[in-house]
Amino acid sequence: MKKLFLTLFAATFLLTSCNKDEKIQTASLEQQKLDYQARQIDLEKQKLAIEKEKISFEKQKDSLNKIEEEKEADRKAEANRVARKSTPRRSSSSGSSGGGSSSSGSTASNSGSSSTGTTATQKKGWSSAAKGTVIGTVGGAAAGAIISRKNPGLGAVIGGVAGGATGYTIGRANDRKTGRVQK
Repeated sequence: MKKLFLTLFAATFLLTSCNKDEKIQTASLEQQKLDYQARQIDLEKQKLAIEKEKISFEKQKDSLNKIEEEKEADRKAEANRVARKSTPRRSSSSGSSGGGSSSSGSTASNSGSSSTGTTATQKKGWSSAAKGTVIGTVGGAAAGAIISRKNPGLGAVIGGVAGGATGYTIGRANDRKTGRVQK
């Protein structure tokens, strides 16, 4: 009887312990599902935040583009105003000093308007290409004269040409970078 009682007790114990594992497993499975769903929700929130940032960035970019366009339009309008102010002065001065022929007055006003249009868009001062050419020519000539001891004149000429070409190339690249020259 004692053996029967112990066997029954052991069997009951084993059955109840196995049953608890199933309950724990089902509870942990449901918990895993909930955790997974919570992570998915967090990911969706992050995606929404990223989209909001993209939208705000695009709005800022659009507003900056509009400002740039307005500035460009103002620059063009200012250039047109300067060109218009400059053109009548030139035509009136050519008309007053004019002489008898009307064709010379019209050519003077045409050439005046074309020169003012280019003057308004060009920047003043030396370009980097010009500076580079001068510096390269002088430096190359000096170096060529020093290096060529037998014939310093020929060395100066060759060095000047090579230095000038190199200086021009470097200066032109700098002008492209700064926007003074396109292409």
